[in-house]
Parts: sequence; structure tokens; C-alpha cells
Amino acid sequence: LALGSTTGYALNPARDFAPRLVYALLPVPNKGDAHMDYAWVPILGPIAGAFLACLVHAIL
Repeated sequence: LALGSTTGYALNPARDFAPRLVYALLPVPNKGDAHMDYAWVPILGPIAGAFLACLVHAIL
């Protein structure tokens, strides 16, 4: 958990995307980047993993 950014470690897209979006929109002085280029990973990662798991299950 210590390796996460300001919004924390991305385990759940619901707990990762909303704080990242709010952090990007709020006018906080001297704030860093919200790393929005990484925001798609916790959303598409579980979908791709589920698709691959179903594919492996169907093959085996």
C-alpha cells in the first residue's frame, strides 16, 4: 500500500478513479500530477483478466 500515489493503491476501480478525478479537478496549491494516464489500468485490467480466465476455462 505504500507504493500507491496520492489516491492510494489501485485495488478497486471505484476507490481509485473517483479520488483521482477529484484530486485532478480541485484547485489545491502545489499539488502533483494525478497520473490520469494510469487510471484506465484498474478499470480494464479486471475485465481483461476475467475474459482471459473464461477463455482458459473454456479451453481446458
